[in-house]
Parts: sequence; structure tokens; C-alpha cells
Amino acid sequence: QELYYLLKDEKDVHFTFGSIGGNGINQASQGMAMSKFCLNIAGDTPSSNRLFDAIVSHCVPVIISDEIELPFEDVLDYSDFSIFVRASDSMKKGYLLNLLRSITQKEWSKMWERLKQITHHFEYQYPSQPGDAVNMIWQQVERKISSIRFNLHRKNRYQRSQLRVKSN
Repeated sequence: QELYYLLKDEKDVHFTFGSIGGNGINQASQGMAMSKFCLNIAGDTPSSNRLFDAIVSHCVPVIISDEIELPFEDVLDYSDFSIFVRASDSMKKGYLLNLLRSITQKEWSKMWERLKQITHHFEYQYPSQPGDAVNMIWQQVERKISSIRFNLHRKNRYQRSQLRVKSN
């Protein structure tokens, strides 16, 4: 809300409010597709669908969330196609717009091209395709399970050694 009031009167900043009813989702999607940057502001939760909508719309996400949890971050470098801003910095008058205006066309184009390369990771297909959202989710689950198993085995190393010592 505070960020909205800080930016609402800026000439090159547009806010589109989409709702599930009516044509709201289409309007928001069209607005994102025609924008260079899309704000992803933390709300009630650390992340929201706005980030994924921006990505599939090829709108460079401006992530304003100190606690966001990003999917597939262990395999995707979000800094290649997103801009991160601390919440406290975003509230400084002029900070956000000066930052975005300082990004050159070449830098923006590089992020935009990267967005086009990774978009398929955030799209759902039926049936699932290699590298689509479903496939990426299962790969992430597999990596987490492997990590949990590794940590469990590491933790149990010394317990097994101590049992051998006690039995001798």
C-alpha cells in the first residue's frame, strides 16, 4: 500500500489490479506483457503468483521481498532475469525508480532474453514435458529427499561407530 502511494503519480508507472472475476486476469496479463518491469511485492506470504505471471509474460520481475522463497533457485540464477530490492530500500523516495531507470537497454535485453529461455520451467503441460513446471517440481523433491538422506546418513555415521566401540 505504501509503495503504491509512493509510485502512483509517476508518469511511467502503471498499476493494474486483476481479480479472478470478470476480465481481471486477462487485463493483468496484458499489462505485464506490455511492461518492461513488473513489481513483485511481498504480501501476506513471502511469494505470490505475481512472480510466475511476470515470468511467463516475459516481464522482468522486480522482487521486493526480503524473505521470498524462490522455486528451483538451486538450478536457476534469478539474478540473471530479475532485480532484487530490499523492502526498506523500496520505501525510500526515488530509490526504486532511479534503480530501474539506471538499467540500460542492453542490460534489460539480456534479462528479457534469459526470461524467454527459462519460461518453460514455470508452465504446466499435459502431459508433462521435460523441464516444465511439473518436471521441475519432481526434480526439486528428488534433490530434497537426497539431501535429507545424506544428512541422515551423516548423522548416523558416529552412532554406528559408537555402537561398535561399545560392543567390543
